[in-house]
Amino acid sequence: MSASWGLSPDIVDYLYQHNPAEPDLFRRLREETQAKTKIPQMQISWEQAAFMQFQAQLINAQRYLEIGVFTGFSTLAMATAMSDDAEIIACDVSAEWTAMGQRYWQEAGIDHKIDLRLAPALETMDRLIADGQSGTFDICFIDADKENYGAYYERALQLLRSGGLIMVDNVLWMGWVVDPKRQDDDTKAIRVLNDKIAKDGRVHMTMTAVGDGVTLAMKR
Repeated sequence: MSASWGLSPDIVDYLYQHNPAEPDLFRRLREETQAKTKIPQMQISWEQAAFMQFQAQLINAQRYLEIGVFTGFSTLAMATAMSDDAEIIACDVSAEWTAMGQRYWQEAGIDHKIDLRLAPALETMDRLIADGQSGTFDICFIDADKENYGAYYERALQLLRSGGLIMVDNVLWMGWVVDPKRQDDDTKAIRVLNDKIAKDGRVHMTMTAVGDGVTLAMKR
């Protein structure tokens, strides 16, 4: 079902009925994540996954960089949507969480597309830049620790080609971005990046209310 923030149950159901059906493999991964992790809310909804797949297909993405894998739902979605010779670099620090996703990637027959890097994502991104891979990625999804969102965004811009797309998750942050009482580091980091992207002349951008808010920023 949809997890888009702030929608009534009737609208959630309507969206569910009019979006592509969630494949059984995705449902099983979602349910296992809910049953076996203490923070299943970190997993994106199927509605958001279908939205992201559509973006990848629109720009014919062949190289995808994912910042924050968790149990691999978004990775599974993007790998399924991309061609058989696509390349995905997936960044996370948890061997335990990503091991769950790897089983489903293998079952789907798309694990050969995925290069899982178990290291701090900034280190992986800096290594990619040092290796001469700036300007070679088509699409990037940022959904990891919020305090580093600004640093992830800057490196993603460097790694993307012109016309490449950054998708930033949790930009509405359950509504806390507009709550003046919320002054924790995560919320402040999201506000800072939201304000930055809205004024960033290096990209074409739009902020959507899909899921917990997804900003799309296309590199000029």
